[in-house]
Amino acid sequence: MTSAPARVPTGFQTGFTVRPDLVVEAARAEDVRTAVADAAARGLPVRVHATGHGLSGAVEGGLLISTRRMDCVEIDPVRRTARIGAGVTWGQVIEAAAPHGLAPLNGSAPGVGAVSYTLGGGLPILAREFGYAADRVRSLDVVTADGVLRHVSPHSEPELFWALRGGGHRLGVVTRMEVDLVEVGRLYGGSIAFDGDGDGVGDRVIRRYLEWTRTVPDTLTSSLSALRFPDSPRLPEPMRGRYVISVRVAYTGETAGGERLVAPLRAIGPALTDSLREMPYTDSHTIHNDPPFPHAYYGDAVVLGDLDAGRAVRTLELTGPKAPMMTVVQLNHLGGALAARPAVDNAVPYREAAFLLRLLSPLDGTDVASVRALYTEVAGVLAPLALGRSLNFSFGGGDRTEGFHDARTRQRLAGLVSRHDPASLFGGSYGISRDGR
Repeated sequence: MTSAPARVPTGFQTGFTVRPDLVVEAARAEDVRTAVADAAARGLPVRVHATGHGLSGAVEGGLLISTRRMDCVEIDPVRRTARIGAGVTWGQVIEAAAPHGLAPLNGSAPGVGAVSYTLGGGLPILAREFGYAADRVRSLDVVTADGVLRHVSPHSEPELFWALRGGGHRLGVVTRMEVDLVEVGRLYGGSIAFDGDGDGVGDRVIRRYLEWTRTVPDTLTSSLSALRFPDSPRLPEPMRGRYVISVRVAYTGETAGGERLVAPLRAIGPALTDSLREMPYTDSHTIHNDPPFPHAYYGDAVVLGDLDAGRAVRTLELTGPKAPMMTVVQLNHLGGALAARPAVDNAVPYREAAFLLRLLSPLDGTDVASVRALYTEVAGVLAPLALGRSLNFSFGGGDRTEGFHDARTRQRLAGLVSRHDPASLFGGSYGISRDGR
C-alpha cells in the first residue's frame, strides 16, 4: 500500500475536482481494510476511485482509496465464473474469458470498472437476454465501515448480499467479486446510422424504432442514440458536423436471423453507415464506439414505464441541433430478462421498466446549470411515464439523490446503512454513488 497527501489518480471523468486530504493506492484487500479502519479512527470520509467513469461530483477532503492496482482476473472455465479485483475493467474480463468461449455481462465501454458498474446494477450489451450484471454475482468481498473484511454471499451476510447488488457504494468498499459468465463467443451486431438533418428523418426513425422494439425477441438488445457530431477530421466523413440518429443492435442468434430482424430498420431509408455484421464477442465494444479518452461531462437518466412517439419526438427536439449545448441521447430498450427477478433477489429497482432514456453533455465551454435546466425540461416531458432515475448513469449530479430506488427498496437500504455505517463514513445521503467508477 502506498499513500500520499496530494497525488490523485487520473480518472476518465475530468469535469469535477478531486481534492482529497489523503490518497491510498491499494494493492490488496488488507490495504483497503487498513485504510478504512484508519479513516474511521480519524473521522475522515472515504471515497473510492477505480477508473473514474461514474464520478458523481466533486470530492473535497477525506480519504480517497484508489483500487486500480487491484486488477487481477481469474477465469474458471469449468464453473463458468470470473473472480474480479476492484480495479479490473470489463475489457480485461472480456479478453480473459474469450479463449474459453465465455463472456461477462459487460456494458458498452470496455474501460469501465467492472465492480462499481455491477454494484449499480449494470446494464449489459446483452441485457434483454441475460438480465442485469448484478443478477449474476455469486459473492463479494467487502470492507465495511467497522474495518472488517467480509465475504458476502447468499449464505453469508445475505442482507448485505441483497443490498450490494444494485444498491450502489454506500455500504463499503468491495475488493473483489465473483460473477457468472455466459456462453457467448460471437454475436450479430453493430449500428445503422441515419442523417437526422434530413426532412422528417428524426421523427420517422424514432417512431419506427419504437414500433420495432415491440416485435423483437429477448435475444436481441438494442438502443437508439442521437447527437450532433462535431465537424472534426478525427471523425469518419459521413458523420462530421451532422446530427446523427443511430440504432445499435446486439443479437446472439444466427446471422441470417439477425438480418431478418433488422430489415425493418434498413427499410427506414438510406443510411449514412451500416456496420451490422457477425463479430467475435471481443469486438462487441465497436457496436457503440464509446469515446475511450478522458473528458468532462454531466449526465442523468430517466427510467420509463413506457414511451410514446410524441414524447420521444419532443425529447429529440429539445436535445437536438437547436439545443443550447451538445447533448447525447441514448434510449435503451429494456424488458426481457431485465424484468425477471433473479434466483437470489437484489436491490436493482424498476424491473417493470420498458425503456431507459439517458442524457449526457460534454462540459466543454458549457456550465452545469445550463445543462441541468435542459434536463429539467426533458424530465418534464417524460414525467407522466417516469418511474425513477438510474444510479449508474448519474454523472455529476452528486447533490441529487431522489429516484434511484423505489420507496420500499430505499427504506430497506437505508436501514442497512444505519446498521453498518452509522457515522456515514462512506458519505452523503443514501441513494447517490459518491465513488469514481
